[in-house]
Amino acid sequence: MIINLSNPVTKQVKQAKVGFSWTTFFWGFWPALFRGDWKWFAILIAIDIVTGAFTLGIGTGIANIIFAFIYNKLYINDLLNAGWKPADKNSEQILINNGFIAANN
Repeated sequence: MIINLSNPVTKQVKQAKVGFSWTTFFWGFWPALFRGDWKWFAILIAIDIVTGAFTLGIGTGIANIIFAFIYNKLYINDLLNAGWKPADKNSEQILINNGFIAANN
C-alpha cells in the first residue's frame, strides 16, 4: 500500500510504501540515500560495513533482510514525527489501520 504524506509548511508531498521494503531487501542502504533519509542511510551503511567486514559479506545480506521488514515503518514514523501529515483520507485510513496514527474521534 502506498500512502501520500504532505508537509504542512512547504506543501511538499511524498509517497511512502507501507509494509515490506523490497528496495531495501535488494539494494540495502541505497533506497534511504535516494529518499534523502540521511539518518537511516548512515545507520544502514555503518551496519553493512561492520557486518560485512566480520562475516565476509554474509552479514550484510542478513542485515538487509532484517531491515527490509522494518525500514518503511521507520521512514514513515520519522516523517510523521517531523510534522508530515496524511495528504488524503485514504492515506490517513491506511496509517490508522497500521497503527501509525490514532483515529480522530
